[in-house]
Amino acid sequence: MSEQKHTTVRVVRGAANEEPYEEAFDVPYEDGASILDALTWIRSHKDSSLAFRYSCVNANACKECMVLVDGKVDYACTARLNEGGVTVGPLKNKRLIRDLVTDIVPPKEKLTGGEQS
Repeated sequence: MSEQKHTTVRVVRGAANEEPYEEAFDVPYEDGASILDALTWIRSHKDSSLAFRYSCVNANACKECMVLVDGKVDYACTARLNEGGVTVGPLKNKRLIRDLVTDIVPPKEKLTGGEQS
């Protein structure tokens, strides 16, 4: 029986109006595992306070797991873990709520037009 492989997932954490910090987690590594798999493992086995968003059970809410993976915007559910480790952070162009959760609701559009009589 072979020994379980591991990799490091570094997560940029914090809340709005706080200085962000990076926390490293040693997670099991399997070929084909996603970043979302690693985040749910961390939440279940290491730190239940880790905040991230996903909604895989409802295709209408897809895109909720969008994060920065090694500095590039990606979906946590499709981005793959790397044996050499990975850094996951919140989207930079959205308002931070906590950890990897950002305000993904589009800004309200202002409707302009003439007065109706």
